[in-house]
Amino acid sequence: MEFRIERSALTDSVSWAARVLPVRSPVPVLGGLLLEAGGEGGPLRISGLDYEASARIDVDAEVTRPGKVLVMGRRLLDICKVLPEGPVECAVEGSRFTVSGDGARFGLSVLPLDDYPALPPLPQVRGAVDAGLFAAAVAEVAVAAGRDDTLPVLTGIRLGLDGDTMTLAATDRYRFAVRTLPWKATAPGEAADVIVSARRLTEIARSLGRSGLVSLALDAGSAGFEHAGTRTTVRLLDGRLPRHEKLFAMADPAVAVVDRVRLTEAVRRVSVVADGDSPVQMAFSRADASVTLRAGYEDDVASQRLPAALEGAEELTVAFNPGYLADALASFTDPSLRLLLLGAGQRAMITDVAGTDVHRHLLMSVKPQLV
Repeated sequence: MEFRIERSALTDSVSWAARVLPVRSPVPVLGGLLLEAGGEGGPLRISGLDYEASARIDVDAEVTRPGKVLVMGRRLLDICKVLPEGPVECAVEGSRFTVSGDGARFGLSVLPLDDYPALPPLPQVRGAVDAGLFAAAVAEVAVAAGRDDTLPVLTGIRLGLDGDTMTLAATDRYRFAVRTLPWKATAPGEAADVIVSARRLTEIARSLGRSGLVSLALDAGSAGFEHAGTRTTVRLLDGRLPRHEKLFAMADPAVAVVDRVRLTEAVRRVSVVADGDSPVQMAFSRADASVTLRAGYEDDVASQRLPAALEGAEELTVAFNPGYLADALASFTDPSLRLLLLGAGQRAMITDVAGTDVHRHLLMSVKPQLV
C-alpha cells in the first residue's frame, strides 16, 4: 500500500473518522483506523468504529500501490497535526506504516486486520434534509438533553419523521426543546420515531458541511447519515421521550415580547451574583412596558430593566434557573422573542415573535425569591 496526499486533506479526514473511536476499549483494534487505498487514482477511504457508532470518509489521493492497513487512530491524528504543510507520502513497509513529508518521517506499528470487525452497513435511506438546516436544528434542541447516563433515554434527541416534516425534540425533565424542519422523504407517508444520542447526533451535525443534502437512513437499531463522501452510523437508544403536545398546550397565557440580544445580555449580567442555581427573577409590567431582571440575596444583588411588551396581564413575576434560561435564549437567532407565561412555578414557553411554532423551548419557572 502506498499513496500521496496533501497534509491538510489527510489531517481533516483522519480527524473526522477518529471522532467515533473509544477513549478506552478492552478491544485494542477498536482504537484503530482502517485506511483503504483503491486502484490507481484513489480514493483513499478512512474508517473507524466503536460499539455505538461508525464513521467512513472518502478523500482524493494519488494511489500508487493499492492495499489497506489498520493503525492506531489517535496516534495517527497526533502525527498528522505536526506534519509540515505540503504533500505527504504514506506506505506500508513490512509491519510498519510510514508517514513522511518535507523531511519529517514517522513510523506506526500495524494492527491485525483479521481482528477488526466489519463496519455496519448503512440502513435503509428514508430521505434527505438540508445539511445546514439540520445542523442548526440539532444545536437548538441539544441544549435541553439530559446529562445523566443513569437515564439514557433522556440523554437522547427524538428524531420523528411524518410525511415531509422532521421533528427534533429533547428534554431533561426540567426543560423541553422542539424544532421542526422540512425534509424530502423517499416515499410518500414516510414515518419514524426514534431516539439518537444527543452527544453523537451533535458530533455528526457539526461534522456535516453547511450546504447540500444529507441522506438519512434508519432501521430498527441504528441511524445513518451520508453527505459529500462521508458516512456515519449510530446505534439508537431504547425507549421513548414523553410527548410534548399536551405540555406545550397553554391556555390563556400572558404574552411578553422582548429583544433577544438585550435579554440575553441582561441574564448573563445579573447572573454574576446568582450563587449556584439561585434564580433570575423577571418582573413584567404592562403599564411601564418593561421587564426588570433581578438576582442575588441581601447585599449581593444585581438588577437591570429592559423594554418589554406584555399582554394578558397587568403585572407578572416569574423566575428561572439562570443556566437553563441562558441556554434557551442562546438557542434562538430571532431579533425578538415571545414568552408565553402562566405564572410563578408554572410552565413558560419561549418561541419566535411570529409564533410559528417551528422552534419552541419550554421551561419550568420557579418560585421568585426576595432580592
